Amino acid sequence: MAIDITGAVLESDRLRLRAWRDGDLDAFYQYASVPGVGEMAGWPHHTNKEITRAVLNDFMEHKNVFAVCLNEDDRAIGSLGIHRSWTEGRSGYEGLKAVEIGYVLSKAHWGKGLMPEAVRLVLSYLFEDLNMDAVTVGHFPENTQSRRVIEKCGFVFAENGIFHAANLGKDIPEMRYIMKANDFLS
Repeated sequence: MAIDITGAVLESDRLRLRAWRDGDLDAFYQYASVPGVGEMAGWPHHTNKEITRAVLNDFMEHKNVFAVCLNEDDRAIGSLGIHRSWTEGRSGYEGLKAVEIGYVLSKAHWGKGLMPEAVRLVLSYLFEDLNMDAVTVGHFPENTQSRRVIEKCGFVFAENGIFHAANLGKDIPEMRYIMKANDFLS
């Protein structure tokens, strides 16, 4: 299920989530080029701005990834994408209107509670504005930071799976979680 975030701006006390724009290139490269940041999400860190430009263009073309920005300066410090869910086409999930979220945050901002804040904004948008039935998310076993975000936001473990990290050329074990609308809205 494709979600178009064009025109959506989600705000909290500290964050603004908005569509990516050309002017975000330098801020995006600054955090995406740090070794270990992208690898936690299944892609290699960027080694030059041409790679960052290609990914930025993809974000702007597909319109399904928010730039996570600090309210104080509107500078991109991360991304939060809305993608096809692992539930799609799976037995037991028939008829479920579901999407998957994935996120990355600048290493300089880890441990400040910003990503749970961003995820909650997107969950509210998906459940309250777009009437989704479920939202899924996954993390690699060694990615304890992502696991903590998932736990803080109230997702429920569903299964172990395999994530094909095409950009890294390998399959990685993945822990998969789900949140249903009635669990979020209650």
